[in-house]
Amino acid sequence: MTCRLDENMVKETGYYDLLGVRSSASCEEIKRAFRRLALKYHPDKNPNAGEKFKQISKAYEVLSDLSKRKLYDHGGEGALRGNSTGGRRVFNSPVNLFNIFFGGGSNNHRPADKRGKSVTYHLPVSFEDLYNGARRKLSLQKNVICVKCRGSGARPGSVTLCQKCHGSGMEVHVLGPIPGIIGEIRTNCSQCNGRGEYIQSQDHCPACEGRTMTREQKILSVHIDKGMKNGQKLIFHEEGDQAPGLHPGDVIIILAQKPHPVFQRRGHDLIMGMEVDIADALCGCKQTVKTLDGRTLLITSRTGEVIKPGDVKCIKGEGMPVYRDPHKKGNLFIQFQVKFPEPDWLSIDRLTELQNLFPSQAVPIITEDMEEVSLRAFNPQEDQKHSSRQEAYEEDTEQSWQPVQCQTS
Repeated sequence: MTCRLDENMVKETGYYDLLGVRSSASCEEIKRAFRRLALKYHPDKNPNAGEKFKQISKAYEVLSDLSKRKLYDHGGEGALRGNSTGGRRVFNSPVNLFNIFFGGGSNNHRPADKRGKSVTYHLPVSFEDLYNGARRKLSLQKNVICVKCRGSGARPGSVTLCQKCHGSGMEVHVLGPIPGIIGEIRTNCSQCNGRGEYIQSQDHCPACEGRTMTREQKILSVHIDKGMKNGQKLIFHEEGDQAPGLHPGDVIIILAQKPHPVFQRRGHDLIMGMEVDIADALCGCKQTVKTLDGRTLLITSRTGEVIKPGDVKCIKGEGMPVYRDPHKKGNLFIQFQVKFPEPDWLSIDRLTELQNLFPSQAVPIITEDMEEVSLRAFNPQEDQKHSSRQEAYEEDTEQSWQPVQCQTS
């Protein structure tokens, strides 16, 4: 960053002359000039040049500080005296000659470019959007710098230098003297709000009414690539709100995947459930699956292959496209559930025929000491109610029973 100023704006050039630079010199040129002169006139090397060293140090102190330099350029030393601290040097940061000569100093600690706040939007997208790719239009309202006044907030030629801060935009509040140093706090000028310029109310820009900005509708075209994921961010750099003196912030789009009635996603793979009848599970099945890109897959199992409840089968290359390499795809996993028939769905004689088709099983040897019991359907709610009634009966029985005491005469 440079701090070159228009030479025609400079009221006095005394400090520039002391350092031997032009009034349009950059910060680096001013720094190099001071280092050269400080080596020549430093009291340790030139004991008779103490006064000269003080003068060039004062010049460097002013010209290396952007706010002080602006104040000096607009009003000369008189403006500095109006904002002075009693003639003693104020150190806003610990700068010494070692830092100046060997790469330190305040100029090496320039603040980063100020940016406006970024704005985040969540964009709902379907599984089909992420599978096939899509384009979405996003309409948003944003602040833009007023075109008519170019962000000044005033009619052309009506801006005047703030008399309270003399154009520096800062007010200095002295905390109290310390030997050789004065502490201070700098705040934005209360009159111009840190702008260094003052605008009368009747001179406000009619387009923005002095606010320096207007509202504008912006349409963003959001390109969703194949294989993108839930939560993935798309960044539109510097498409956020504008403000004078700030780089616009970013607009951040976060993809929000909507649930799908059939598929779930795990990385590049897709997972789905499929229910088959017991006949298909035992004898081989044929089922169809509608893919996310509109194709129909015919799912078949090998004749004689038994599908058990919870079995998972895989179809290679029918998962999600790989982001930025959409010709590659993950896999499709199908988890099977077997649908069993309702009770008494077949007559007893037919059931016997069916049972004979299955591999024979070991039959238990029945003896006289065995007790035969029957299976019944289990209903957790009914079973809990029965247990509660049983516990209440037992408690009531315990409270009603009292031991009889023998009487003696």
